[in-house]
Amino acid sequence: MPVSRRILLATLATSVAMPAIRPVRATTLTVRVADTATGNAGAVQARLIDKMPAALKEGLNIEWVSGNPGQMQVQLVSGSLDVAFSGAIGTVDLNARGADLVLFGPGTNFHIRWVVRGDSPYFTPRDLIGKRIATQAEGSEQYKLSRVIAARNGVDLKRDVEVIFGPATSNLALFERGDVEAVLVPEPTATRLVARGARQIAHLGELWQKENKSDIPTFLVGLAARRRWVEENRNAATQIARLFALANRSIHDRPALLSEHAADLGIPPGETDAIGLLPQRMAGTYTTTWNKSLFDLIECQTALAVESGVLRQAPEKSFLVASSIDGS
Repeated sequence: MPVSRRILLATLATSVAMPAIRPVRATTLTVRVADTATGNAGAVQARLIDKMPAALKEGLNIEWVSGNPGQMQVQLVSGSLDVAFSGAIGTVDLNARGADLVLFGPGTNFHIRWVVRGDSPYFTPRDLIGKRIATQAEGSEQYKLSRVIAARNGVDLKRDVEVIFGPATSNLALFERGDVEAVLVPEPTATRLVARGARQIAHLGELWQKENKSDIPTFLVGLAARRRWVEENRNAATQIARLFALANRSIHDRPALLSEHAADLGIPPGETDAIGLLPQRMAGTYTTTWNKSLFDLIECQTALAVESGVLRQAPEKSFLVASSIDGS
């Protein structure tokens, strides 16, 4: 019998977790899935899936493998992971170099923010032309997509600003010391800064939507795997896509889950202001659909990445695989 949304949310709301180990049947498939490192927006998803009713995971033995976003694609290609997160730009780039990865389920929407100090004289991204900023690693999906979106809004991150690259925590330190005028940072780091008095001047995902007159949240990463693995394990891939969709929808339905999982998001208990801001600032970070409208958006983002020079070439074949995340 299908598990209703109401029952699922009740399960997630309780502090009593489901049993970690269930009897393993001969038909159970072990799947090595990336467990996003603490401090990243995706870190909460695995914890929510762990609390889901066992019936939703029947036939699956999910083996969570720790890693950070910069390692996941390499782990996929090497075979040390079966499922991880990847963005469109990174997937197309790796496939052009001989990999054969596909995206088959929802992950997270684009959650990079322009943040300046509270007393800063800058109010728009264009005000920062000629200034020094800090942002994610140059090879990251977050930075590459930021380049595409910033260019559409009149800022060339390669030419118009001086960029220091590093992890979000290092960028936070540079910012608070005054070594940079602004940071391009993901959630939950952006929320931590705002809670300390910094000012957000733009949400890049929302800038994309405004520029393209779209009501679909800007895509960042989705569930990724080697094409052959998805073809050989189609039912399991769909089941995993549904689990992540349910986790993401539970956050949309009850944003307070983010405050309850603040530790997974890397926010210490003492940062009560930041914890209180999580529900209103981060609920929209999690992708709840996996359909043609989203595929069209991803293909548009990919085309603009080629046009802006962020990608060397367009994909030679489709890298998007449909998954029936609603159980139809």
